[in-house]
Amino acid sequence: MNNLVWFRNDLRVADNESLFNAMKGEKVIAAYCFDPRHYEQDNFGFKKTERYRAKFLIETVSNLRKNLSRLNICLFVFYDKPEVVIPKLTKEHRINNIFLQREWTPEESAVFDSVIANVPALVNFETAYNQFLFHPNDIPFDSLKKVPDVFTNFRKKCEKYAHIKSAYPIPESKNSTNIIANTTKIPTLAELGLSDFTRDSRTAFPFKGGEDEANNRVASYFWETRKLAYYKKTRNGLIGKDYSSKLSAWLANGSISARTIYWQVKQFEKEIIKNQDTYWLIFELIWRDYFKYVSLKYQNKIFHLGGILNANYQWENAEIEKENWIHGNTKEPFVNANMTELAMTGWMSNRGRQNVASFWAKELEQDWRVGAAYFESMLIDYDVHSNWGNWMYNSGVGNDPRNRKFNIQRQASMYDSSGKFQKLWLQETLF
Repeated sequence: MNNLVWFRNDLRVADNESLFNAMKGEKVIAAYCFDPRHYEQDNFGFKKTERYRAKFLIETVSNLRKNLSRLNICLFVFYDKPEVVIPKLTKEHRINNIFLQREWTPEESAVFDSVIANVPALVNFETAYNQFLFHPNDIPFDSLKKVPDVFTNFRKKCEKYAHIKSAYPIPESKNSTNIIANTTKIPTLAELGLSDFTRDSRTAFPFKGGEDEANNRVASYFWETRKLAYYKKTRNGLIGKDYSSKLSAWLANGSISARTIYWQVKQFEKEIIKNQDTYWLIFELIWRDYFKYVSLKYQNKIFHLGGILNANYQWENAEIEKENWIHGNTKEPFVNANMTELAMTGWMSNRGRQNVASFWAKELEQDWRVGAAYFESMLIDYDVHSNWGNWMYNSGVGNDPRNRKFNIQRQASMYDSSGKFQKLWLQETLF
């Protein structure tokens, strides 16, 4: 059997069900597509993927190619649409089975359907839900429709009844006869239509993409500095690389799995300390899972103006408000500092994200989807489910049963009482 692994947001060799199962074939190749549509303008006027996440992705794919080569697997990389590339590879290499991570949001589903329509009917597709902590087969609900609309109810039931699978090991390498000539090249930022940049020295995310870097971060944050033991106490920080784990970017493109992190936390609890701080990182992984289940349950409604609640608010679309918000030129210095950090680095703290989203949707009453689309464009750690789920939550059209509105000035005094963060980012103007 000849197998093809079509990599999507599962850019790793460890705990990768698709790769693990594909390696049972006689011949195995792998492919990744930089889809041109991801670098075009979206319906809200933003480039879907800006330079910060694009660079992180280029680094990730480069690392994946290196790690696959150690297994004697060739990673073919294309700047082209998957529905063009995958059928062509399938014919050229006489592929019998295509292994891939299952996605369900509309753009990914449409691409998958196009690939299926363009490959020979005899080719078999093996999809895997490889992005969860709690696998969909293991959650304690009769169906997706029964997934609770309140996070706490989901968390408590899953913590009590759901089993977390062990991670898949890195598969054994293929025989060197599996190696195939590969002249495909990973595109540059310029080839993706993006400008290169020098990393801002103030950034709280000074990391590169790739599975090796993700593992280095776990080694550093967990085992070398033992910062994990203080995670809950520091997670609302704003400055520096160690106030939080910063694992979200690697999780987002699948350089590391939620299960890998979970079992590392469990090992840390066994060997070093088990406390509220260690539990809180697992708590955040459960939040990540929850937004994936909300997305699975409600499908395209997570992108609708009324959200999953079909809420009927009167949203505004003022261009001047959008420009001021994006450029950090609002009446709130705390919002401005966070938005400047995002524009300059592609990163923003969790505390910052909640504040700027609440300000945009609840204070300015602007179309929340514009904010979500801007985050999609800019964030290094953009994840479709977490991003749109969190934006719904903060905008009163999602899973917040209390429909809270942030008092920005009070938040600034609580989390930046000395004004150090605001001074860091507002010492110079953006434009």
